Amino acid sequence: MPERAHDWLTQARRDLENARHSRDGGFFEWASFAAQQSAEKGLKAVYQHLGGDAWGHSVVRLLEGLADRVAVPPGLLRIGRDLDRHYVPARYPNGWGEGAPTEMYTAEDADGAIAGAEAILRLCDGLLAGP
Repeated sequence: MPERAHDWLTQARRDLENARHSRDGGFFEWASFAAQQSAEKGLKAVYQHLGGDAWGHSVVRLLEGLADRVAVPPGLLRIGRDLDRHYVPARYPNGWGEGAPTEMYTAEDADGAIAGAEAILRLCDGLLAGP
């Protein structure tokens, strides 16, 4: 299978850009989900670069899997957990007891998710740059 780390990282950066645009437009739930997607795809770029393949959508699980091969700062595991919380509830009303995601997300949620994705992409950029 050809290595496609560049493609994964390109899309990760695009998803982060989408998260910022969504936040600026007041679509805080979509900004939070796009930030989660950005981190997930950035990590999948690293897996590709290292000759592996990653399955699943959990940012924290992807980080834990990488920890066997590279140094993952412990604070990023918390960030990964926080980002994973946006995978379903940001998109589906049944992710909440009642109410739509648009009613549940705030600018603060979106800003936190974007900051988390930025931190994970910094790790990915460093790992893809190599020694």
